[in-house]
Amino acid sequence: MNEPIKGLLAVLAANLLWGLFPLYWRLLDHVPPLEVFAHRTFWSLFIFAGVLALQGRLGQLRDVFADRATRWRIIGAALAISGNWFFFIYAVQIGKVMEASIGYYIFPLMAVTLGFALFRERLTPLQWLAVAFAACAVVILTLGLGVTPWLSLALAAFFAIYGAFKRGVTAGPILSVTAEVAVVGPLSLIWLLGVHFLGWTDFTGRPGGVFGQDWATSLILISGGLVTAVPLMMFSYAARRVSYSTIGVLQYVNPTIQFVVAVWAFGQVVTQAHMIALPMIWFGLILYTASSIHKDRKARRIAAVH
Repeated sequence: MNEPIKGLLAVLAANLLWGLFPLYWRLLDHVPPLEVFAHRTFWSLFIFAGVLALQGRLGQLRDVFADRATRWRIIGAALAISGNWFFFIYAVQIGKVMEASIGYYIFPLMAVTLGFALFRERLTPLQWLAVAFAACAVVILTLGLGVTPWLSLALAAFFAIYGAFKRGVTAGPILSVTAEVAVVGPLSLIWLLGVHFLGWTDFTGRPGGVFGQDWATSLILISGGLVTAVPLMMFSYAARRVSYSTIGVLQYVNPTIQFVVAVWAFGQVVTQAHMIALPMIWFGLILYTASSIHKDRKARRIAAVH
């Protein structure tokens, strides 16, 4: 099996796992969401640091934080991905998996808009049209559901901001992600100690400190680090072997599976607003993907000539 095929299988597997995430985090819906997030972050740090230690690269973390500009990018990325992780867990716990999947559909189009606003990246007419379709879809969801789909927008925004902070970070994916969870990991540990020994509660007011009360819940909380780490490592493996445009197209496997899980596993209702807005988002994604593939091929042709 050649390397591109291995990369393709790896990115498909990563998106399959991400798509099935709601089923996993639903097992912890009896645990306060901030506590679940804290465990996910802490055990992710444990896993990623272990991988770097096995590779003999743990000392490279100091180099990541040595450069001032990189250090602030890592801190910003850490806060952004933390927001994304937390709101996803919260969305699953309150039965809003469909809204979460819509957020990951919206994300590429929000990222394009953010690239234009922050980095003056030029958008093609098709990309502008794709953004317009997504904006109209959000308006339709807001009017149809009677409430702004803030979870969808929050997930998309945090992920887009995360990508913006990652620009300019030259460290490899495993090293940079380890640095990010290293920023939030100590805060997560402090929260867990407060929950267990000081009776802290999050905004839900639910009693926590569930780790250690039964082996099943404790094992699921610990495994959250592995569940987080494995698809990220698969994705980083694929990124070195598969073209960026291919990865971009396959990214939509994740929210599609999440949407199916929301409907078939959790029984969430597809409203008329969803039936109008989702095709608009999908059509926008088709336009965006087609434009991205065209730009990628054009850049490759120019590079080949020169």
